[in-house]
Amino acid sequence: MGAPGAALGSRTGLDRSIAGANVMSEYQYYEFQAIDRSLTEKEMAELRSYSTRARITPTSFVNHYEWGNFKGDEDAWMFRYFDAFLYLANWGTHVFKVRLPSKVLDLADVRPYCSRNSLTARKNKDQVVLTFASEDDEGEDWDSGEGILSPLIALRAELARGDRRALYLGWLLAVQADELDDEEPEPPVPPGLGQLSASLDALVEFLRIDPDLLRAAAETSAQMSLLSPGRKELRAWLATLPPAEKDTWLARLFAEDTLSVSAELHRRFVQDHDPAKTSMAAPQRRTIGEIRRIAERHAVERRQNAERKAAAEADRRQRQAARERAKHLGALAGKEKQLWLNVETLVATKQSKNYVAAVGVLVDLRDLAARSGAGDFQTLLQAFRARHARKATLMVRISKAGL
Repeated sequence: MGAPGAALGSRTGLDRSIAGANVMSEYQYYEFQAIDRSLTEKEMAELRSYSTRARITPTSFVNHYEWGNFKGDEDAWMFRYFDAFLYLANWGTHVFKVRLPSKVLDLADVRPYCSRNSLTARKNKDQVVLTFASEDDEGEDWDSGEGILSPLIALRAELARGDRRALYLGWLLAVQADELDDEEPEPPVPPGLGQLSASLDALVEFLRIDPDLLRAAAETSAQMSLLSPGRKELRAWLATLPPAEKDTWLARLFAEDTLSVSAELHRRFVQDHDPAKTSMAAPQRRTIGEIRRIAERHAVERRQNAERKAAAEADRRQRQAARERAKHLGALAGKEKQLWLNVETLVATKQSKNYVAAVGVLVDLRDLAARSGAGDFQTLLQAFRARHARKATLMVRISKAGL
């Protein structure tokens, strides 16, 4: 089954990751999800012909491979069966795909954010498939893949409502991957990059986008309002619409793709409340080099803050340890004779664990002497060492303790 449609951006890197690198694969995870409609029995049988061990339901296809390859075509399956897809491999490849009707996601809106590999778009008839691809072969801890796609699915509805933050994140990943030159300008900056939704946070984590780069990108992003209108606001707005228009919306909800209709309805609500908020115009069009320099500054600030925080935490722990040590010594004060007897009892067993305990008591005796000003500790210690000089292990432990 071939991959239909025209593409924005090259699939070379993605093809190499998914198809070429799995010749000697160790672990690959594939998950497809159908959202707008369920698969038919015939379609499920078609999918089964590609794998006898995959978990196939009316809304999903899930499989993983330790040895062997996926026999299907990801984009072809997306255009024909599914609305969302996730792939990961233990050599560091992460891929997320999402399909939307072209009437809610125009390729002209997508084009400024596309790159060679990090974000590409393919269109077939009235459907658009976006592909986000991240490569990181530096030996990170990897997940099995289960449960990762679910929080990403909400991005589809956000994109349909005109939210372009996911597209910008795909472009930002290309900046991070050095696919773009420093002199190139950034695309339109959507509002709300500083107030990401849970699904966008999940995308940032899955694509492993540098938080310093994201913070730099968000500096010129306007605040986003009306992210999710409440039922009371929505009812008040609907009451202002002419009855005939409301009847048209209701009829479309019954007869058409609910994602497209709800997306249009949301856009109309936002426009009616504040037309300025629907604009994606950025107050500044920075170059990639400028964004990278801002990100580097944020990275330095973050490291400095982390160092200050670590130093403050170390100081707090040190002061806490000193308080606990003082309390411990206070409880032992006046019991020095008994402590010396305890040391003799412990070393008499000639057991390594008791040697450790005996050295601990000797340290307490040294610190008690320093605290009280008594000067007989060293004399008593020398006599102790002389008595037990043949216990080589004990002598080594005493020396290592600095006694």
